[in-house]
Amino acid sequence: MTAADTSAQRRLYALLLLTVFIHMAFSGSRITLALFALMELKTSALTVGALISLLAALPMFFSVQAGRWTDRVGVWRPMVYGAGALTVGTVLAAALPQLATLFVSSCLIGSGFMLFHIAVNHAFGTLGAPERRSKNFGLLALAFSVSNFVGPAMVGFAIDGLGYRATFVLLSGCACLALVALLWRRFDAGRAAPDSAAGKRHLSDLLKSRTLRRVFVVSAVLSMAWDAFSFIVPVYAAQDLKLSASAIGLILGVFGSAIFFVRLVFPWLVHRVTEWQMLLYALFSSAVCLALFPLIHTVQLLVGLAFLLGIGLGGAQPMIMSLLYSRAPPGRTGEAVGLRTLLLNISQTGIPLMFGALGTALGMAPVFWAMAAAMAAGGWYAMPARAAAKPPPA
Repeated sequence: MTAADTSAQRRLYALLLLTVFIHMAFSGSRITLALFALMELKTSALTVGALISLLAALPMFFSVQAGRWTDRVGVWRPMVYGAGALTVGTVLAAALPQLATLFVSSCLIGSGFMLFHIAVNHAFGTLGAPERRSKNFGLLALAFSVSNFVGPAMVGFAIDGLGYRATFVLLSGCACLALVALLWRRFDAGRAAPDSAAGKRHLSDLLKSRTLRRVFVVSAVLSMAWDAFSFIVPVYAAQDLKLSASAIGLILGVFGSAIFFVRLVFPWLVHRVTEWQMLLYALFSSAVCLALFPLIHTVQLLVGLAFLLGIGLGGAQPMIMSLLYSRAPPGRTGEAVGLRTLLLNISQTGIPLMFGALGTALGMAPVFWAMAAAMAAGGWYAMPARAAAKPPPA
């Protein structure tokens, strides 16, 4: 291993640790904001929904601009500003625990995480040799899985033992640690190559590439499946199947464990399947699982379907990022990541509202089948890219 490779690997592991702390602050804040508003301030469920939607709704409007900024200045400054916004948002919630303050905190926390998320994905695409890109994104996805478990678990114990304000202080400490580390050790990983058309940037330029169009469509469809599963399974299991909270938690927990498992074995997997092979498996397996869900009424089989769904969706995200980085025009990788973030935020904001309305009008089974049809259509749309893809290196 060369000195440059060693240096890149050290930066990669440092960024993984920073990502865990930042995402712990974000995922923990999401739960603490909702519970504090609902349980402590006694607000309505509609108010809580509006509060949490701001985590994704506001960043949705400037994620593309944030990606372009990352292309121009590199990843360090967006990471610093993102960690700083997360710190300020959580400190504000602890200092002034009022509903109006929580709305401001939600905007700051969501916007800060969006900045960091775009920048850290950009950084992982540049660290090391190009053939390591899929592995890098697999490690990043694993870090998000770890923090997605640790953050909510930490928050649950902290709220019960210390109270809401102390929990916000704890979350601000996670974000502040990352901020101090970034300020202490500046690095230049992630600056994009210059773009000859930098003065005339239009989103339509990114969509001229047939491969990029397919990546964006597949990313949006898979994100819809993830958000739909997280939203409609608890509703369906509680209202239609009358399952207990522990059974519902088991189904969702197995889904999360499958995501963690596939990301843990990702370095082995990436040598055996191509990006498009993994994406097609995710799309068609998700279609089958979602179509079967309303036809099954036993917890054991539902757990099995949740595990298969988690394997597909968990393995798809690193492959999408690898394709996005390799196919984006020179100097516009951050902008491409920003456009994908825009699509994710639209999904996170609109899916609960859209499927909630559809489920109320027609029942939950048509919701599952509509999503299954969308997954199958996405797989059909992606198949030409699979035919053109090269096999993975031996």
